[in-house]
Amino acid sequence: MSLQPAVNYYDLLQINPRAEIETIDRVYRILASRYHPDNQQTGDAERFRLLTDAYQLLKDPVKRKEYDRQFEVNPAGPLPIFLGKEFADGIDSEALIRIGVLCLLYSKRRANPDYAALSLLDMENIMAFPRERLLFALWYLRAKRYVLQDDRSSFIIAAEGVDYLESQLPTNQILYKIFRDTESGVMVYPKALTSKTS
Repeated sequence: MSLQPAVNYYDLLQINPRAEIETIDRVYRILASRYHPDNQQTGDAERFRLLTDAYQLLKDPVKRKEYDRQFEVNPAGPLPIFLGKEFADGIDSEALIRIGVLCLLYSKRRANPDYAALSLLDMENIMAFPRERLLFALWYLRAKRYVLQDDRSSFIIAAEGVDYLESQLPTNQILYKIFRDTESGVMVYPKALTSKTS
């Protein structure tokens, strides 16, 4: 029986896909105490359940190997937030796509500082937009110096992009929705993360 991953457990735990078991244990303990339902300030039963599922799977070498193989073969689909009507058409949707790209790159940087880049193909899969719409957004974000391209032509958020995004948080409710989706661990990670040798 094969696993059908709907959640990227590595992004959920904010760890590298090659993390050692000690790192997985340490990060899980920190996040589990934060989201445990008994924690009256930050408890979140659903998030705690997801974290526990991730931990149980990733600490078992056999299950983890199968999970990694399945995730590489069947990456998760687009984030639900990008399938909404806000992103459909019009000038407003173009601005939202730019915000969405920045949110994805921001979340990727936070979850995996060593592998913070997303390719254009990754963004197409996560956002479910045609390449042409993303290219317009990326042209603008690069011109404003909010994103950069690495040596593999993948995109990473720049410090200016982080500053801009964080300045928008108080007034832009859709940012919170996008961040919630990306932090739930449903983002795909590039195949190179599981096969790259340093």
